[in-house]
Parts: sequence; structure tokens; C-alpha cells
Amino acid sequence: MSTVDMTAPAMTAPSSVAGSVELRSLTKTYGSAVAVDNLSLDVQPGEFLSLLGPSGCGKTTTLRMIGGFEFPDDGSIQISGQNVENLPPHKRPVNTVFQAYALFPHMKVADNVAYGLRRSGVAKADMASRVSRALEMVRMTAYASRKPAQLSGGQQQRVALARALVNRPAVLLLDEPMSALDRKLREEMQVELKLLQHELGTTFIFVTHDQEEALSMSDRVAVMKDGRIEQIGTASDVYDAPESSFVAGFIGRQNSFAGTIASFDADGVRVHTKGLSLHSSRPTKGSVPAAGGAEVSAAIRPESVVVSSAAAVVSSAAASDTASETPVNSVTGTLLGVSELGHSLQLVIHTPSDDQILARLPRAANPPTELGSPVLCSWSADAVRIFTS
Repeated sequence: MSTVDMTAPAMTAPSSVAGSVELRSLTKTYGSAVAVDNLSLDVQPGEFLSLLGPSGCGKTTTLRMIGGFEFPDDGSIQISGQNVENLPPHKRPVNTVFQAYALFPHMKVADNVAYGLRRSGVAKADMASRVSRALEMVRMTAYASRKPAQLSGGQQQRVALARALVNRPAVLLLDEPMSALDRKLREEMQVELKLLQHELGTTFIFVTHDQEEALSMSDRVAVMKDGRIEQIGTASDVYDAPESSFVAGFIGRQNSFAGTIASFDADGVRVHTKGLSLHSSRPTKGSVPAAGGAEVSAAIRPESVVVSSAAAVVSSAAASDTASETPVNSVTGTLLGVSELGHSLQLVIHTPSDDQILARLPRAANPPTELGSPVLCSWSADAVRIFTS
């Protein structure tokens, strides 16, 4: 993919803030429903930021307010250092790629890409040059004379990107543009889109409900819930160090157990559940009450669970006077299911307390795979996150 000069913003702004986005106390309601609730956010120039969350969390409404398709009830929007919250879309230094692409079916690809330039009164010679560069950038030069109906879904998406980028926006907004693509093409386009953003240096704000998509593409991810940002950070921040049980549950899979605080010590916190004794060396900062007996939830990622054969352990426990004691950060159970995930195996274990534990292990770990066999699940104290909600 060739590098193309598409960096000139549509509005004059100091280079230090060109492409920056600042949202301050942004609020939007529809009747009695609050779609966006006092939201503040800073997006750095040239950053790829994803707004991630379930349906109805406010991510698309936030994007539409940045683009000028919705106006906030309260709060301010600055793009490249200029207030734009009262400006219509065509007067903002942004372009938007929508989920449906919105290509003109009667126009050829080149004419679709040139549409915005033509409306802006760009000279024909300059228009032709910019359209050519935009199509080259998305590898669609050979399709310039075709119409949208003659293109695949991935090709139509490339045309929509070219049409948005040809206007040289300071910020590109993308509203779930790959949701209609099949999995293979979607994964290919994720790679291409990230490479394209890196080459251009354009600020991308990307809306998605797909966790893997957001984590693989973004410099930072803003996880949204009920119109607010629940947590913002890098992929490793939100995956490895979730700040709430909602983030822990929404970003990837987890094993979750309800319990109560048993004790605190210099090494962390201990939690008792109905069938487990858990020790965490990394409870979420500021989220765990100091009082014993407080109700909490514990989360353990499937890839943190080690599974081994427990036939000898079970036989030993059955003959032991301490068989009723629950070991810390481990539990015996029965292997209930095994799923092939290509490079890894997913195991489902049923415990005596009627919990189910999900484990994901590399094939090289050679875990037990015979259904019904006794197994031992264990994990480190560093793998246990504790939340109050």
C-alpha cells in the first residue's frame, strides 16, 4: 500500500492540535432517555481510538455528535482546537464512513469518490489527481469505472474510505463500517485499515461492539456503558487491568464468582465463595472495601487457568482427614467439554459446588481431554481480580 499525502485539514488550525478532539461534559437525551451522560474525552492527533460497548451504550450517538449529525443538549466539542458543536457536518473538519457505506448506485467508483470534491468546487485537474491518489491508497484504481453493484462488500468499503479520505479530513469517523463483512474479509480489512491509518497519520475514531476488533486495531479503547465511559486505556489496560466487573466481563471471556471478603493481608485479599477460596494479589484499585464480610465478585480469565489430571489428587483427598478443606486458588472437577480453537483448546470443567470453569490452554500444554475425567484447575493470585460490582 503506497503512502499518500492526504493530511491537509479542512479547517486551519495550529499544527500542535490539528486532528485533536476534545469533548467536555457532553450530554444528549431523547425524551426521558439519556443517551450520552456528561461525557468528557480527549483524542490525540493521529490516534486510533475505538468507542466500544453494547448496543444502546451511547457510542454511535457520541460519534454522530462529533460529526454534526446530532447536536448535544449540553457540553462542548472541539476539533483541531476549534469549537464545532453548533456547526453542520459540512463545516467540520471530519468525514464519516457509515455502516451502510451509502455509495451512489448510479455513479461509477471514481465519481463516487469525487462527489465531495465536486460539491466543494475543487478544480477538475486537482480533483482528478486527488481521486486517483485516493483510489491508489485503497487499492481500487483498477475498479474506477465500475459501479457499486459490481463490487464485493470489501471493495465497496474501500470506496467509502477513499470517498471520505479524499476530502483530507482532520478526523475520520467510522461507524461500524465492517459489520456487514464475513469474518475472513473483516479480519483482512482490520489489518488494512490500521496500516492505512498509520500511513496517513489521520485521527480515526472508530465505533464497534466487537471486542476483538477494538483491541486489535486501536491505540486506545474507550469502553462505554449507559452513556458514560467506564474505562479508557490501551488494549492491555482494559483486558489485563479492568477497573470494573462490567469491563472485565465485556472485554473477552472470564470466570466470575460471587463471594465475600474473608481477610486482608500484606499479600492481598482473600475471598470465600460457595465452593472456592480465592487469593488475589491485585484487587482493583479503590474498589475493594476494607471490611471483612463485604460482598464482592472475583474474575479469572480462561487463559489464566491451568488444568491437569487430578486422578491422584482425588484419590488422595478421599482418604484424607482434610478432604473437606478448600485449597486456595485451585479446585478439582470433572471435564465436561473440550472445544478445538485451532492453536488452543477450550475446556469446560464442572466443580462439586456446581460451578463451571472455562479454561483455554495452548496445545503444547497437553491438557487432559477425556470427557468425564477428574481434573485439577489452578491459577495464580495475580490472575484474580476483585470487584465490588
